[in-house]
Amino acid sequence: MTDNAQKSMEDIVSLCKRRGFVYPASEIYGGINGFWDYGPLGVQLKNNLRDAWWEAMVLNPPKGPDGERLQIVGLDSSIIQNPKVWEASGHVGGFNDPMVDDKETKQRFRADHLVGMYVIERSDQSLQEDIRALFQGLQVGQVLPVKTYIASTVDEAASEIHNTPKKQMHPWTVGEFVNVATRDDPIPPVAPAAEAERHGGGRYAVTLAFVARSALERQAAQIPSPFTGKPGHLTEPRMFNLMFDTYTGAIRNEDNKAYLRPETAQGIFINFKNVVDTSRVKVPFGIAQIGKAFRNEVTPRNFIFRSREFEQMEMEWFCHPEDARKWYQFWQAERKRWWESIGLTSDNLVLREHDRDELSHYAKEGAGTADVEYRYPFTAPGFGELEGVAHRSNFDLSQHEKHARTKLQYFDNTRGELAKNGQPKGEHYLPDVIEPAAGLTRGVLALLCEAYTRDESRPSPEILKLHPRLAPIKAAIFPLVNKDGMPEVADKLHAELQQRFGRSGFIETDAKQSIGKRYARMDEAGCPWCFTIDGDTLTDQTVTARDRDTGEQHRVALDKVSGFLGEKLGL
Repeated sequence: MTDNAQKSMEDIVSLCKRRGFVYPASEIYGGINGFWDYGPLGVQLKNNLRDAWWEAMVLNPPKGPDGERLQIVGLDSSIIQNPKVWEASGHVGGFNDPMVDDKETKQRFRADHLVGMYVIERSDQSLQEDIRALFQGLQVGQVLPVKTYIASTVDEAASEIHNTPKKQMHPWTVGEFVNVATRDDPIPPVAPAAEAERHGGGRYAVTLAFVARSALERQAAQIPSPFTGKPGHLTEPRMFNLMFDTYTGAIRNEDNKAYLRPETAQGIFINFKNVVDTSRVKVPFGIAQIGKAFRNEVTPRNFIFRSREFEQMEMEWFCHPEDARKWYQFWQAERKRWWESIGLTSDNLVLREHDRDELSHYAKEGAGTADVEYRYPFTAPGFGELEGVAHRSNFDLSQHEKHARTKLQYFDNTRGELAKNGQPKGEHYLPDVIEPAAGLTRGVLALLCEAYTRDESRPSPEILKLHPRLAPIKAAIFPLVNKDGMPEVADKLHAELQQRFGRSGFIETDAKQSIGKRYARMDEAGCPWCFTIDGDTLTDQTVTARDRDTGEQHRVALDKVSGFLGEKLGL
């Protein structure tokens, strides 16, 4: 297992900047929170991941449960649609989150992301051991912080606790008595010794839980701010719409108001009839799309994990309602398998079914949503969402059919009652939809976190062990010295490899600095193979091939390098 809990996000972010993967947007002007620019290597890595997904979904889709190749077509819909699209989908009226402001710092966070540390009375020894495990082995008598954290999961809050400098903690010692807390109470204060004696010195344990919205509404003055630790500085929750709005045309008024899309899925749903009428698709089939989406996240954080401008890779699978469960289960397994195939280890991936209280508004009785989750360094030992697989029922098609007053039902001539001639009469129905929706930019982050490795025995200890298919630099050609005919041989080999492999990444050539420093630079950039032209090349026509992951070197015939690299890259 890759121990992501031991990896430093600060180191990963620093490497991404230094090697040209990701830069802060508008950096020379101080940046803009929630937006990122992708540098030369970052955009190639992102494009390679995008192309791998497109090939797996559209160009060479998987085989279904019956062994037949699935039918999936592509689409590229507009970022700005008629605003009635978002009214029908529920985004205008329902795409709201409860927000809380810190009146002192002017910072804002989602009310449902506030995690508090609670002390609860327990006599069950095994439960106490589970709680201690959450804190990675802290024992009775050690100091823990009593404060609030902004986090999407309790595991993420636990991770933040471990990364909080001791000077910012409000100390409380495990084993001391504190008032018993419930979910609706604020963080409990430490009780005086007399109070502890009066309660008989009961056994208490520490746990983490989300602060209830009712507590934020009734007791905002008592809950410590996650930014300063001071109580009395939080506002009550207020609703906040996450869509970016804009205006079309010359006049900026409500009649010309439009929105940047918060998801790519609706562009697929409103084109369902167009695709059916102009293609030879038959249910079950899918429509895939890759594109940018925009959400005005109040607390973008964790590098490119949660940002305001991001890219999605979504596919809507249209099927008969009777078959929806089968396809829901199929796509869960298939999507997890695909992420594993491109380099994310199974130990760092889980498939988690949503609880009933987590389900989206489009989920009907019996429907569900599962997430393919990855163990990011900032969530370790827990997991964060990478891709969702949702049974959306026929909610979206029915909503657009109703609001647009347009028939979107599909006619299936293979179903229905039998006519006198023994053939089905056909059936009109709105298909159910199974939606595998992945974050392209989150996928890039997962690949970078998985690939980041340290080997202190090397001159430069940082290595990106990217899957060769996705690596932005496929190979590097190095003349050992910049003379004696070596640069000319390197240039010829570079041109040959660029011709064959240049569509999926760079072929680098570099004659500067020592060979060790050039190797180190390629290790940090994720380049899987380096080929060095040296004195022996000029006599025996062989080159030194160096493996990024192991550092091992061996000789390869000069005229066999292209075939050798193609085999290693799977291209």
